[in-house]
Amino acid sequence: MAAAAAGSGGVPGARVDWRLAAPLGLTYLAFFAAPFAILLGISFYADAEQTRLGLDSWTKFYGDAFYRKVIFDTLKLGVFAVLATTLLAYPLALVFRASSPRVQRLLIFIILMPLLTSVVIRTFAWIVILAREGVLNQTLIGLGLTSTPLNLLQTELGLVIALTQIEMPLMLLPLLTIMNQMDQNLVDASRALGASKWRTFFRVILPLTLPGWIAGATLVFASATTAFISQSVIGGARLVYLPSLIWQQSMVVYNWPFAAVASLTLLFTVLAGIMALGWLGRFARTS
Repeated sequence: MAAAAAGSGGVPGARVDWRLAAPLGLTYLAFFAAPFAILLGISFYADAEQTRLGLDSWTKFYGDAFYRKVIFDTLKLGVFAVLATTLLAYPLALVFRASSPRVQRLLIFIILMPLLTSVVIRTFAWIVILAREGVLNQTLIGLGLTSTPLNLLQTELGLVIALTQIEMPLMLLPLLTIMNQMDQNLVDASRALGASKWRTFFRVILPLTLPGWIAGATLVFASATTAFISQSVIGGARLVYLPSLIWQQSMVVYNWPFAAVASLTLLFTVLAGIMALGWLGRFARTS
């Protein structure tokens, strides 16, 4: 009886109608599986005119140190974005948890407000902030922290700063959700037993909120490594990442086989990061 109920979704006598999943399955086939198969097929052409088959595009991409560095830089950008958003998200989440309901509603509005603004507008706003005559440099000069403007545009540091603000809601929202479900008694018990605030954070709060952090880190990593607009506008031509390389090869050089190889590499790179975070999630404690 129990086995029959488990096989039918937990309800005795119920039968699963797999036709309910048909719309989602067809959508997946049409908009992901089919384009992926086409992209994979194009990548095995040996020339830009797609007249002969071969592994030339693959060997050229992975055999060149420049393109291997582009892969590494793309991964590094995603990791830096995750680390930066993590360092800022946890203090904000702790402040949110300790605030009154009215303040929490205000903080939620502030957190969600960037998501209500176009990423193009946010990216160009960061140009005004990071420019040599921008807000940040003028503030640093006014405080006497530097005598000359810092070069932040078209640098990895400036791009990470911009992506930290752009991707922050993706880290904060899952973290706030899991932190609100955390039992406050566990934190109080840790403090009552003599643990310091830092020890309580690392031994109680951090392990319990790890599932929320993994969800946020997955979203931030996937979004930062594929943030074509931010990488192109703030990073400029000096910084080359996989999304800009794909655009250049497909829309400027018109080398579709090479662009297909770069696209598949970007897909596998993001999937590798997600799988690594998923592997880490197996060690997360939810209670």
